[in-house]
Amino acid sequence: MDRPLTKALRLPLIEICVEGIDGLLAAQAAGADRIELCASLVEGGITPSLGTIRAAIEQANVPFHVMVRPRGGDFLYSATEYASMLADVSALRELGVPGVVFGCLNADGTMDEARMSELTQAAGPLNVTCHRAFDMTREPAEALESLIRSKVGRVLTSGQRDTAIEGLPLLADLVRQAGDRIVILGCGGLDLHNIAEVRSRTGLSEMHFAALKDVPSAMD
Repeated sequence: MDRPLTKALRLPLIEICVEGIDGLLAAQAAGADRIELCASLVEGGITPSLGTIRAAIEQANVPFHVMVRPRGGDFLYSATEYASMLADVSALRELGVPGVVFGCLNADGTMDEARMSELTQAAGPLNVTCHRAFDMTREPAEALESLIRSKVGRVLTSGQRDTAIEGLPLLADLVRQAGDRIVILGCGGLDLHNIAEVRSRTGLSEMHFAALKDVPSAMD
Protein backbone atom coordinates (compact mmCIF):
# COMPACT_ATOMS: atom_id res chain seq x y z
CA MET A 1 0.00 0.00 0.00
CA ASP A 2 1.46 3.33 -1.05
CA ARG A 3 1.85 5.92 1.67
CA PRO A 4 0.31 9.34 0.94
CA LEU A 5 2.79 11.91 -0.19
CA THR A 6 3.19 14.90 2.10
CA LYS A 7 5.16 18.06 1.56
CA ALA A 8 6.32 19.89 4.66
CA LEU A 9 6.49 23.64 4.36
CA ARG A 10 9.69 25.16 5.65
CA LEU A 11 9.35 27.87 8.25
CA PRO A 12 9.08 31.26 6.54
CA LEU A 13 11.76 33.90 6.85
CA ILE A 14 10.52 36.57 9.27
CA GLU A 15 11.22 40.24 8.53
CA ILE A 16 10.34 42.87 11.13
CA CYS A 17 9.83 46.51 10.23
CA VAL A 18 11.23 48.89 12.85
CA GLU A 19 11.64 52.58 13.52
CA GLY A 20 15.16 53.53 14.59
CA ILE A 21 18.09 51.77 16.19
CA ASP A 22 16.30 50.79 19.42
CA GLY A 23 13.66 49.02 17.35
CA LEU A 24 16.35 47.20 15.39
CA LEU A 25 18.06 45.97 18.54
CA ALA A 26 14.75 44.80 20.00
CA ALA A 27 13.77 43.00 16.79
CA GLN A 28 17.03 41.12 16.45
CA ALA A 29 16.88 40.15 20.14
CA ALA A 30 13.39 38.77 19.48
CA GLY A 31 14.72 36.53 16.72
CA ALA A 32 14.01 38.42 13.49
CA ASP A 33 15.67 36.88 10.44
CA ARG A 34 15.83 40.26 8.71
CA ILE A 35 14.89 43.85 9.55
CA GLU A 36 13.45 46.71 7.54
CA LEU A 37 14.86 49.95 8.97
CA CYS A 38 12.71 53.07 8.67
CA ALA A 39 11.87 56.37 10.28
CA SER A 40 8.32 57.60 10.97
CA LEU A 41 6.25 54.46 10.68
CA VAL A 42 3.13 56.57 11.26
CA GLU A 43 3.76 57.82 7.70
CA GLY A 44 4.31 54.30 6.41
CA GLY A 45 8.08 54.60 6.79
CA ILE A 46 10.55 57.10 5.35
CA THR A 47 14.34 57.16 4.98
CA PRO A 48 16.08 56.97 8.38
CA SER A 49 18.86 59.35 9.37
CA LEU A 50 22.50 58.79 8.48
CA GLY A 51 23.34 58.38 12.16
CA THR A 52 20.70 55.68 12.55
CA ILE A 53 22.00 53.82 9.50
CA ARG A 54 25.60 53.96 10.74
CA ALA A 55 24.51 52.70 14.16
CA ALA A 56 22.72 49.81 12.46
CA ILE A 57 25.84 48.92 10.47
CA GLU A 58 27.81 48.80 13.72
CA GLN A 59 25.27 46.96 15.87
CA ALA A 60 23.11 44.74 13.67
CA ASN A 61 23.83 41.02 13.70
CA VAL A 62 21.07 40.16 11.22
CA PRO A 63 20.62 41.59 7.70
CA PHE A 64 18.73 44.87 7.49
CA HIS A 65 17.22 46.70 4.54
CA VAL A 66 16.93 50.48 4.58
CA MET A 67 13.79 52.30 3.45
CA VAL A 68 14.44 54.88 0.72
CA ARG A 69 11.39 57.13 0.68
CA PRO A 70 11.74 60.92 0.81
CA ARG A 71 8.28 61.62 2.26
CA GLY A 72 4.96 60.10 3.25
CA GLY A 73 1.96 60.13 0.95
CA ASP A 74 1.78 58.74 -2.55
CA PHE A 75 4.54 57.16 -4.64
CA LEU A 76 4.54 59.61 -7.55
CA TYR A 77 7.73 61.60 -7.06
CA SER A 78 8.91 64.87 -8.54
CA ALA A 79 12.21 65.04 -10.41
CA THR A 80 13.96 66.52 -7.37
CA GLU A 81 12.48 63.92 -5.01
CA TYR A 82 13.57 61.15 -7.34
CA ALA A 83 17.07 62.61 -7.58
CA SER A 84 17.31 62.47 -3.79
CA MET A 85 16.24 58.81 -3.82
CA LEU A 86 18.87 57.97 -6.41
CA ALA A 87 21.51 59.75 -4.33
CA ASP A 88 20.38 57.92 -1.18
CA VAL A 89 20.58 54.51 -2.87
CA SER A 90 24.08 55.27 -4.16
CA ALA A 91 25.18 56.46 -0.71
CA LEU A 92 23.73 53.37 0.97
CA ARG A 93 25.60 51.18 -1.48
CA GLU A 94 28.83 52.98 -0.56
CA LEU A 95 28.08 52.51 3.14
CA GLY A 96 27.66 48.79 2.54
CA VAL A 97 24.15 48.19 3.90
CA PRO A 98 22.72 44.76 3.01
CA GLY A 99 19.66 46.00 1.14
CA VAL A 100 17.33 48.85 0.19
CA VAL A 101 13.57 49.26 -0.09
CA PHE A 102 11.83 51.66 -2.49
CA GLY A 103 8.97 52.01 -4.96
CA CYS A 104 7.92 54.47 -7.67
CA LEU A 105 4.63 54.71 -9.56
CA ASN A 106 3.44 56.57 -12.62
CA ALA A 107 0.44 58.90 -12.49
CA ASP A 108 -1.76 56.17 -14.03
CA GLY A 109 -1.03 53.73 -11.20
CA THR A 110 1.48 51.58 -13.08
CA MET A 111 4.97 50.80 -11.85
CA ASP A 112 7.49 53.40 -13.01
CA GLU A 113 9.71 50.83 -14.68
CA ALA A 114 12.31 53.32 -15.86
CA ARG A 115 12.91 54.70 -12.37
CA MET A 116 12.73 51.30 -10.69
CA SER A 117 15.31 49.97 -13.13
CA GLU A 118 17.62 52.94 -12.58
CA LEU A 119 17.34 52.69 -8.79
CA THR A 120 18.01 48.95 -8.90
CA GLN A 121 21.03 49.52 -11.09
CA ALA A 122 22.30 52.15 -8.63
CA ALA A 123 21.89 49.62 -5.81
CA GLY A 124 24.30 47.25 -7.53
CA PRO A 125 24.84 44.12 -5.40
CA LEU A 126 22.43 45.21 -2.65
CA ASN A 127 19.19 43.32 -2.07
CA VAL A 128 16.29 45.32 -3.51
CA THR A 129 12.68 45.21 -2.29
CA CYS A 130 9.72 47.08 -3.75
CA HIS A 131 7.56 48.26 -0.87
CA ARG A 132 3.77 48.53 -0.75
CA ALA A 133 3.65 50.98 -3.61
CA PHE A 134 2.90 47.69 -5.37
CA ASP A 135 -0.44 47.49 -3.56
CA MET A 136 -1.48 50.77 -5.17
CA THR A 137 -1.03 49.45 -8.72
CA ARG A 138 -4.09 48.79 -10.88
CA GLU A 139 -2.85 45.64 -12.62
CA PRO A 140 -0.85 43.61 -10.08
CA ALA A 141 0.09 40.82 -12.49
CA GLU A 142 1.63 43.28 -14.94
CA ALA A 143 3.20 45.26 -12.07
CA LEU A 144 4.93 42.08 -10.92
CA GLU A 145 6.31 41.45 -14.41
CA SER A 146 7.53 45.05 -14.51
CA LEU A 147 9.43 44.55 -11.25
CA ILE A 148 10.97 41.36 -12.60
CA ARG A 149 12.13 43.20 -15.70
CA SER A 150 13.62 45.87 -13.41
CA LYS A 151 15.56 43.10 -11.59
CA VAL A 152 13.92 43.81 -8.22
CA GLY A 153 14.51 40.92 -5.82
CA ARG A 154 11.30 40.93 -3.80
CA VAL A 155 8.02 42.75 -3.42
CA LEU A 156 6.17 43.56 -0.19
CA THR A 157 2.42 43.09 -0.52
CA SER A 158 -0.76 42.28 1.39
CA GLY A 159 -2.48 41.19 -1.80
CA GLN A 160 -3.76 44.74 -2.37
CA ARG A 161 -6.04 44.54 0.68
CA ASP A 162 -5.78 45.92 4.20
CA THR A 163 -4.69 42.55 5.58
CA ALA A 164 -3.05 39.41 4.24
CA ILE A 165 -6.10 37.37 5.28
CA GLU A 166 -8.28 39.52 3.03
CA GLY A 167 -5.66 39.39 0.29
CA LEU A 168 -5.14 35.62 0.34
CA PRO A 169 -6.39 34.93 -3.22
CA LEU A 170 -4.09 37.49 -4.84
CA LEU A 171 -1.15 36.54 -2.63
CA ALA A 172 -1.48 32.92 -3.76
CA ASP A 173 -1.73 34.02 -7.40
CA LEU A 174 1.36 36.21 -7.06
CA VAL A 175 3.39 33.39 -5.49
CA ARG A 176 2.46 31.12 -8.41
CA GLN A 177 3.21 33.83 -10.98
CA ALA A 178 6.53 34.74 -9.36
CA GLY A 179 7.95 31.23 -9.26
CA ASP A 180 11.65 31.61 -8.58
CA ARG A 181 11.92 34.93 -10.45
CA ILE A 182 11.09 37.24 -7.53
CA VAL A 183 10.22 36.75 -3.84
CA ILE A 184 6.73 37.63 -2.61
CA LEU A 185 7.06 39.09 0.90
CA GLY A 186 3.64 38.87 2.55
CA CYS A 187 2.42 41.46 5.04
CA GLY A 188 -0.68 43.01 6.53
CA GLY A 189 -2.04 42.20 9.98
CA LEU A 190 0.06 39.06 10.40
CA ASP A 191 0.33 37.60 13.90
CA LEU A 192 0.73 34.29 15.73
CA HIS A 193 -2.94 33.49 15.20
CA ASN A 194 -2.99 33.68 11.40
CA ILE A 195 0.55 33.16 10.13
CA ALA A 196 0.13 29.39 9.70
CA GLU A 197 -3.09 29.78 7.71
CA VAL A 198 -1.60 32.47 5.47
CA ARG A 199 1.52 30.37 4.91
CA SER A 200 -0.38 27.20 4.05
CA ARG A 201 -2.88 28.91 1.72
CA THR A 202 -0.35 31.00 -0.21
CA GLY A 203 3.01 29.23 -0.11
CA LEU A 204 4.75 32.42 1.03
CA SER A 205 8.39 31.85 1.94
CA GLU A 206 8.88 35.25 3.61
CA MET A 207 6.60 37.25 5.93
CA HIS A 208 6.80 40.83 7.17
CA PHE A 209 5.63 42.14 10.54
CA ALA A 210 5.49 45.71 11.84
CA ALA A 211 6.93 46.27 15.32
CA LEU A 212 4.67 49.01 16.65
CA LYS A 213 4.46 49.74 20.37
CA ASP A 214 3.57 52.83 22.38
CA VAL A 215 6.31 53.62 24.88
CA PRO A 216 5.49 56.01 27.75
CA SER A 217 7.70 59.06 27.92
CA ALA A 218 10.28 59.16 30.71
CA MET A 219 9.84 62.93 30.99
CA ASP A 220 8.11 64.37 34.04
